[in-house]
Amino acid sequence: MLVLDYQQTSERLPFDQTIAALEAMFATGCHVPLRHNHPIEVPGAESPATLLVMPAWQVGGRLGIKTVSVYPSNTSKGLPGLHSTFILFDATTGQPLAMLDGDAITSRRTAAASALAAKYLSRPESKSLLLVGTGRVGSLLPEAYAAVRDIARVEVWDTSLEKAQKFVDALVNMDIEASVVTDLEASARRSDIITCATLSTAPLIRGDWLAPGTHLDLIGGFTPTMRESDNECFRRARVFIDTDEALAKAGDLLEPIRAGVFEPARVLARMEDLCRKTHPGRERHDEITLFKAVGTALEDLAAASLAYDA
Repeated sequence: MLVLDYQQTSERLPFDQTIAALEAMFATGCHVPLRHNHPIEVPGAESPATLLVMPAWQVGGRLGIKTVSVYPSNTSKGLPGLHSTFILFDATTGQPLAMLDGDAITSRRTAAASALAAKYLSRPESKSLLLVGTGRVGSLLPEAYAAVRDIARVEVWDTSLEKAQKFVDALVNMDIEASVVTDLEASARRSDIITCATLSTAPLIRGDWLAPGTHLDLIGGFTPTMRESDNECFRRARVFIDTDEALAKAGDLLEPIRAGVFEPARVLARMEDLCRKTHPGRERHDEITLFKAVGTALEDLAAASLAYDA
C-alpha cells in the first residue's frame, strides 16, 4: 500500500489538475453518505474531542474514507488541534491502495473547489483578489485562483497583521503583486473577487460593500455558529452552493433564512449543476455572485485518486 506524507500528497495535487479532477467528479457523481460525528471523552479536558468519519465511493471505481480528529485541548499541549488521514481502496475488491495525509487533501481540495466555482461564477476578466484569512487553506487560494483567472493583484486581510504581512512577503517573493490591507471595506469595494477562509463567528463582509460584478466566495464557516458574511450579502447576490449540506449546517445561510431575508429556493445551483453544464453560472456582467461551501467527501475522493494515480 502506498503511503504519502503531507509534502508528498501536496506535490501530487497541482491546482490545475486538482481543479480538473474535482470538476470531473462533480460531473459524474459518487455516493456520499452523511458524515459520522462522534464525541470522544478526553480525561482532564473541559470539552470532548470530535471524531469525524467521511466516506465516499464510485461503484466499480474507488472507495475512500477520511478520518478527522478534532482535539481543542491539544493547544495546551503545544500540539495541533486537528489531525486527518485518508485511506483509498479499490471499490470493486476492497483492496487498500494508499494512505494519504488528510490535512493536505482537505486544504488543497478546498482551495481547488473555491477556484472551480470561480471559473463559473466570476467575471472572466477578473484580475483583483481580496483574500480574507491566511490560514492553511487561505494561504493556498491565490495559487488556486491563478489556475482559472489572470489574477494581477492580491490584497490580504487577516486579524493578525503579522500573519498577513508574512504571507504578503511570500507572495511578493514569488513576483506576485500583493499588499496588506487594514480597511476591509475599501478593499472589498474595489476587488473583482473576494474569498474568505476564516473561522469567524461574526460577519466580516457586508453586502453593502459589494460592487456590481463582484464574486464573493465563502468557504471558511462550516457550522451553524460560524459566519463570514451578513444577511445583506444574500439579499443582493445570486447564490450558489457546493452541496445541499450547506443549507443544513452553514451559519452564513441559516441566519438569513431565519431572518426571512433569503429562502432556500433562491439557491440557483449546486456545484454538480455547474460542472454538468445544466446551469450556466454567471449570466450577466454586473450581477453579484456568491458561492457558499462546507466541503464534501466527493472532493476528498477526487483529490486522493489524483494523488494516487500520479
